[in-house]
Amino acid sequence: MKLAETVTFGGSALDRAAELRADVDLLRDALASPDRAETIVLWRGKPAFAGEKRKALLRLAPDHPAFRDASEPPILLGREETGRLVFVRDVSNWAPEDAGETAQSAFFDSSEQCHPLIALEHGFAELRGVMSQLSPRDAELAATARAVLGWHRSHRFCAACGAESRMVMAGWQRTCDACGTHHFPRTDPVAIMLVTHGDDVLLGRSPGWPTGMYSCLAGFVEPGEPIEAAVRREVFEETQVRVGPVRYLSSQPWPYPSSLMFGCHGEALSREITIDPAEIEDARWFSRDELVEAFAGRHPTLKPARKGAIAHFLLWNWLADRLD
Repeated sequence: MKLAETVTFGGSALDRAAELRADVDLLRDALASPDRAETIVLWRGKPAFAGEKRKALLRLAPDHPAFRDASEPPILLGREETGRLVFVRDVSNWAPEDAGETAQSAFFDSSEQCHPLIALEHGFAELRGVMSQLSPRDAELAATARAVLGWHRSHRFCAACGAESRMVMAGWQRTCDACGTHHFPRTDPVAIMLVTHGDDVLLGRSPGWPTGMYSCLAGFVEPGEPIEAAVRREVFEETQVRVGPVRYLSSQPWPYPSSLMFGCHGEALSREITIDPAEIEDARWFSRDELVEAFAGRHPTLKPARKGAIAHFLLWNWLADRLD
């Protein structure tokens, strides 16, 4: 697919500077020099954005006082074209007075928080709410930061012996001193499929989604399973629709918490739908005309996937006949 790398979170050509991760002295010197390094900030999975319009990541000096709430060392994300290194710090230990549990558990957390040591026009916001308006570089940095910090939170203890491990390699490895096992950030492969039959597309919805929201079917790829087989299996498990030819289109890192979405196009061999209620709440065939109306905001009930998600990207390009 010619437009594959224009999907959100991909295509910025970030230099991850992996060769620097073991150079402790160089990284320490860079962090001590504001002209050589800058740091983005996350709080409970939310990046800090600059300004009221939330169109750019906030970048702070490595010694900013807000980092007194950081319990872990900075993680190296990459190197800009200028040579400046970009790190991320997690300040989730900070507890704002107005941070309630309700907002954190919602389908989409629309609340924003302002750190008392950071100017009030800047704030922490849900990445999914602003992802489509970020530059490709900021989007990739934010997704990478969220995913790797999430991995550290969920992998504090060694899977081999149970002892607590520690962060090494500038945040890209954890080492267990008790048994010597090394652990690396994981990414879970997920097949997400644009399933069509003529001018109709198969979409489904999960319980708890906003009313009227439908999206492409998706599911985890199982061990030993090719992506194409995962597409056919997941569609059949969820809807009993048989899929024939499958082709890969595009991928998207999706840091919720650590997936890599493989966008595929599948051609349906059958149309009758029998949903598995343990998997999805509903699935339907929608016509191309209905999708056009939905994307224009004129459909009376259908709401398409959120802009910036690969499902939106696939559906939009299918409508525009740009899947090749």
